[in-house]
Amino acid sequence: MLFVLRNRAYRRLFTAQVVALVGTGLATVALGLLAYDIAGAAAGSVLGTALAIKMVAYVAIAPAIGALADRLPRRTLMVGADATRAAVALLLPFVDQVWQVYVLTFLLQAASAAFTPTFQAVIPDVLPAERDYTKALSLSRLAYDLESLFSPALAAALLSLITYNWLFLGTVFGFVASAALVIGAVLPKPAAPTAARSGSVYARATAGTRLFLAVPQLRALLTLDLAVAAAGAVVTVNTVVYVRDHLNRSVADVPWALGAYGAGSMTVALLLPRVLNRASDRAVMLRGALLLPLLFGGLSVITAADNGNWRWPALLTAWALFGGAGSTVLTPAGRLLRREVAPQERTAAFAAQFSLSHSCWLLTYPLAGWLGATAGLQSAVLALGAIALGAGLLAVRLWPSQEQAGAEHDHTDLPDDHPHLAGATRIASGWRHHHAHLTDTLHAHR
Repeated sequence: MLFVLRNRAYRRLFTAQVVALVGTGLATVALGLLAYDIAGAAAGSVLGTALAIKMVAYVAIAPAIGALADRLPRRTLMVGADATRAAVALLLPFVDQVWQVYVLTFLLQAASAAFTPTFQAVIPDVLPAERDYTKALSLSRLAYDLESLFSPALAAALLSLITYNWLFLGTVFGFVASAALVIGAVLPKPAAPTAARSGSVYARATAGTRLFLAVPQLRALLTLDLAVAAAGAVVTVNTVVYVRDHLNRSVADVPWALGAYGAGSMTVALLLPRVLNRASDRAVMLRGALLLPLLFGGLSVITAADNGNWRWPALLTAWALFGGAGSTVLTPAGRLLRREVAPQERTAAFAAQFSLSHSCWLLTYPLAGWLGATAGLQSAVLALGAIALGAGLLAVRLWPSQEQAGAEHDHTDLPDDHPHLAGATRIASGWRHHHAHLTDTLHAHR
């Protein structure tokens, strides 16, 4: 897996991702503790609202960036976003009001909505071979999981020496280091935009969404994102409440609970490249999603228990399993996008994926926080578990098997310039979408 780091440009970009996410992980822990200091037992509600604001920024800003990305240098866009995030992080230690948390959260995440889709769209250009790109996706998943594993562990160690407000300085360092690494990376020239990307700002901003609505696999990906968001929201929003109030444990245990989630996700991400050599993306991703409702059932048992020393290790196990199941869905998602979307549409597609997937989090974050605070943790678990179950079953229905796709799918719902339609037309008129998709000729065309 690590051989892809021999590519100098990818190595610098991956390192930038790692250091930025370590800093972000420190901020995640510190923000939870800050919310608890300001709001006490209502911290879950504050976090839920703050994270909902984060999702609003992602949903609103990412499509706009997708519309403008073809007209801005990708390096300039990423470095500017990192500089903005570092400046905002400098202000976080001075927050003492809930509204300040909300304002700074929006500014910070608006910059992230500019950086992340641009970064994701660059990687397939840096590593054009699918085998290399698959390994890069696993490494990227590992980097994201540092936010849930290494950063909380580092935060736990630092909290024994300093107050949590100082953790925000680690966030500043991470974004500054990320900007410096991106500046030094040599990035490939992006593909020329298609006609659909050269129209009005509105047309460019919605091009990626239209691609998602046209392709069954991408429609299924959105429902899978909703299932993962339901699980992730319980972990992100209510971990501090589970640890501090439900289990009556110390502040230092909050990072370890978050770390268990990251450990499960990282373990699966390490195994997935070999698994994906033998199993289809569809099989892996659907099974991961359908595991989530079972895990919610186990969490309901933990939540219902009023006492018992077994609850703490059981919670850590549940969080690790949630992380692993989520990773089976999230890690291969980039492969799906790369396969279904032409190179010149990737920035728009990744921006749309970023925006639409975070629309799911926009629903589940406040639901987890508000239900947990008003109706109790058990109500939040049951509601989000039902969402995960419904989303998983819908994904099974929406994502056709190879046999179904070859027999049933046609191109009447695809844009005129969609890569599959063009490729199928060039190979042989009347071939079905997925048959054309699996041919070497179409891969060469794309």
